[in-house]
Amino acid sequence: MINRRSMMMGAACLVLTGCAPAADDSHTVYLVRHAEKVLGVDDPALTAEGQARADALAERLADAGLTHIHSSDTKRTRDTAAPIAQATGLEVKLYDPRDLPAMAAQLKATPGRHLVVGHSNTTPPLAGLLGAEPGADIVEATEYDRLYVIEITPGGTTGRIERFGAASPR
Repeated sequence: MINRRSMMMGAACLVLTGCAPAADDSHTVYLVRHAEKVLGVDDPALTAEGQARADALAERLADAGLTHIHSSDTKRTRDTAAPIAQATGLEVKLYDPRDLPAMAAQLKATPGRHLVVGHSNTTPPLAGLLGAEPGADIVEATEYDRLYVIEITPGGTTGRIERFGAASPR
Protein backbone atom coordinates (compact mmCIF):
# COMPACT_ATOMS: atom_id res chain seq x y z
CA MET A 1 0.00 0.00 0.00
CA ILE A 2 1.25 3.47 -0.86
CA ASN A 3 1.61 5.70 2.15
CA ARG A 4 1.39 9.46 2.34
CA ARG A 5 5.18 9.84 2.61
CA SER A 6 5.76 7.87 -0.64
CA MET A 7 3.21 10.03 -2.46
CA MET A 8 4.92 13.21 -1.22
CA MET A 9 8.34 11.92 -2.32
CA GLY A 10 6.95 11.07 -5.76
CA ALA A 11 5.37 14.52 -6.10
CA ALA A 12 8.62 16.18 -5.06
CA CYS A 13 10.52 14.20 -7.69
CA LEU A 14 8.09 15.32 -10.37
CA VAL A 15 8.46 18.95 -9.33
CA LEU A 16 12.25 18.74 -9.27
CA THR A 17 12.65 16.93 -12.57
CA GLY A 18 9.73 18.44 -14.46
CA CYS A 19 6.65 16.70 -15.71
CA ALA A 20 7.49 16.74 -19.38
CA PRO A 21 10.58 15.30 -21.01
CA ALA A 22 13.22 17.88 -21.87
CA ALA A 23 13.09 19.19 -25.43
CA ASP A 24 15.74 17.82 -27.74
CA ASP A 25 17.96 20.81 -28.46
CA SER A 26 20.42 18.85 -30.56
CA HIS A 27 21.07 19.70 -34.18
CA THR A 28 22.91 17.92 -36.92
CA VAL A 29 23.94 20.04 -39.87
CA TYR A 30 25.32 18.57 -43.08
CA LEU A 31 27.08 21.10 -45.30
CA VAL A 32 28.08 20.46 -48.90
CA ARG A 33 29.18 22.44 -51.86
CA HIS A 34 27.07 22.00 -55.01
CA ALA A 35 28.06 19.14 -57.31
CA GLU A 36 30.04 19.46 -60.57
CA LYS A 37 28.66 22.18 -62.83
CA VAL A 38 28.70 23.04 -66.52
CA LEU A 39 31.41 25.64 -67.15
CA GLY A 40 31.17 28.90 -69.06
CA VAL A 41 27.47 29.73 -68.61
CA ASP A 42 25.51 31.91 -66.22
CA ASP A 43 23.65 29.92 -63.55
CA PRO A 44 24.94 26.55 -64.77
CA ALA A 45 23.23 23.20 -64.41
CA LEU A 46 24.99 20.07 -63.20
CA THR A 47 27.11 17.95 -65.50
CA ALA A 48 26.48 14.19 -65.75
CA GLU A 49 29.16 13.75 -63.05
CA GLY A 50 27.41 16.36 -60.94
CA GLN A 51 24.07 14.59 -61.26
CA ALA A 52 25.75 11.33 -60.22
CA ARG A 53 27.23 13.13 -57.20
CA ALA A 54 23.83 14.61 -56.25
CA ASP A 55 22.43 11.08 -56.40
CA ALA A 56 25.35 9.84 -54.25
CA LEU A 57 24.56 12.56 -51.70
CA ALA A 58 20.95 11.43 -51.59
CA GLU A 59 22.10 7.86 -51.04
CA ARG A 60 24.58 8.91 -48.33
CA LEU A 61 21.90 10.90 -46.44
CA ALA A 62 18.97 8.55 -47.09
CA ASP A 63 18.95 7.31 -43.48
CA ALA A 64 20.10 10.56 -41.86
CA GLY A 65 16.58 11.55 -40.79
CA LEU A 66 16.74 14.96 -42.44
CA THR A 67 14.09 17.42 -41.30
CA HIS A 68 15.22 20.48 -43.30
CA ILE A 69 16.92 21.09 -46.65
CA HIS A 70 18.39 24.49 -47.51
CA SER A 71 19.91 25.72 -50.78
CA SER A 72 21.14 28.95 -52.20
CA ASP A 73 19.09 30.14 -55.17
CA THR A 74 21.22 28.84 -58.04
CA LYS A 75 20.43 26.01 -60.42
CA ARG A 76 23.52 24.00 -59.43
CA THR A 77 22.69 24.08 -55.70
CA ARG A 78 18.98 23.41 -56.17
CA ASP A 79 19.84 20.51 -58.52
CA THR A 80 22.29 19.10 -55.97
CA ALA A 81 19.56 19.14 -53.31
CA ALA A 82 16.81 17.80 -55.60
CA PRO A 83 17.43 14.02 -55.31
CA ILE A 84 17.42 13.98 -51.50
CA ALA A 85 14.44 16.35 -51.42
CA GLN A 86 12.53 14.01 -53.70
CA ALA A 87 13.54 10.96 -51.66
CA THR A 88 12.51 12.54 -48.34
CA GLY A 89 9.54 14.60 -49.52
CA LEU A 90 11.08 17.70 -47.92
CA GLU A 91 10.79 21.15 -49.45
CA VAL A 92 14.05 22.87 -50.36
CA LYS A 93 14.11 26.22 -48.59
CA LEU A 94 16.22 28.97 -50.11
CA TYR A 95 18.72 30.99 -48.10
CA ASP A 96 20.93 33.97 -48.90
CA PRO A 97 24.59 32.87 -49.05
CA ARG A 98 25.61 36.55 -48.75
CA ASP A 99 24.29 36.56 -45.16
CA LEU A 100 25.95 33.55 -43.54
CA PRO A 101 25.64 34.89 -39.97
CA ALA A 102 21.84 34.93 -40.38
CA MET A 103 21.87 31.40 -41.79
CA ALA A 104 24.08 30.17 -38.94
CA ALA A 105 21.72 31.77 -36.40
CA GLN A 106 18.72 30.12 -38.08
CA LEU A 107 20.40 26.71 -38.05
CA LYS A 108 21.37 27.07 -34.38
CA ALA A 109 17.83 28.12 -33.45
CA THR A 110 16.09 25.29 -35.31
CA PRO A 111 16.65 21.83 -33.84
CA GLY A 112 16.59 18.99 -36.32
CA ARG A 113 18.72 17.49 -39.03
CA HIS A 114 19.63 19.99 -41.75
CA LEU A 115 21.27 19.74 -45.15
CA VAL A 116 22.69 23.00 -46.48
CA VAL A 117 23.87 23.10 -50.10
CA GLY A 118 26.15 26.03 -50.81
CA HIS A 119 29.33 27.01 -52.62
CA SER A 120 33.08 26.57 -52.31
CA ASN A 121 33.41 30.05 -50.79
CA THR A 122 30.45 29.79 -48.38
CA THR A 123 30.53 26.24 -47.03
CA PRO A 124 33.75 26.42 -44.94
CA PRO A 125 32.86 29.84 -43.47
CA LEU A 126 29.38 28.56 -42.51
CA ALA A 127 31.00 25.58 -40.78
CA GLY A 128 33.13 28.03 -38.81
CA LEU A 129 30.13 30.19 -37.86
CA LEU A 130 28.42 27.05 -36.53
CA GLY A 131 31.42 26.36 -34.30
CA ALA A 132 33.10 23.61 -36.34
CA GLU A 133 36.58 23.58 -37.83
CA PRO A 134 36.20 24.85 -41.42
CA GLY A 135 39.28 23.03 -42.67
CA ALA A 136 41.29 24.15 -45.68
CA ASP A 137 39.66 26.16 -48.43
CA ILE A 138 37.71 24.04 -50.89
CA VAL A 139 39.60 23.67 -54.17
CA GLU A 140 37.27 25.61 -56.48
CA ALA A 141 38.15 23.82 -59.70
CA THR A 142 38.03 20.22 -58.52
CA GLU A 143 36.74 19.54 -54.99
CA TYR A 144 33.12 18.45 -54.82
CA ASP A 145 33.14 15.52 -52.36
CA ARG A 146 33.52 17.31 -49.00
CA LEU A 147 30.70 16.73 -46.51
CA TYR A 148 30.72 18.52 -43.17
CA VAL A 149 28.88 16.73 -40.38
CA ILE A 150 28.30 19.16 -37.52
CA GLU A 151 26.66 18.20 -34.23
CA ILE A 152 25.35 21.09 -32.13
CA THR A 153 24.29 20.17 -28.59
CA PRO A 154 23.77 22.14 -25.39
CA GLY A 155 27.22 20.86 -24.36
CA GLY A 156 29.02 22.22 -27.42
CA THR A 157 29.69 21.72 -31.10
CA THR A 158 31.68 19.01 -32.81
CA GLY A 159 32.36 18.60 -36.48
CA ARG A 160 34.10 16.36 -38.91
CA ILE A 161 34.73 16.29 -42.62
CA GLU A 162 33.74 13.20 -44.56
CA ARG A 163 33.77 12.41 -48.28
CA PHE A 164 30.94 11.13 -50.48
CA GLY A 165 30.51 9.97 -54.05
CA ALA A 166 33.42 9.68 -56.45
CA ALA A 167 36.68 10.99 -55.01
CA SER A 168 37.55 14.50 -56.18
CA PRO A 169 41.14 15.25 -57.14
CA ARG A 170 42.71 17.62 -54.60
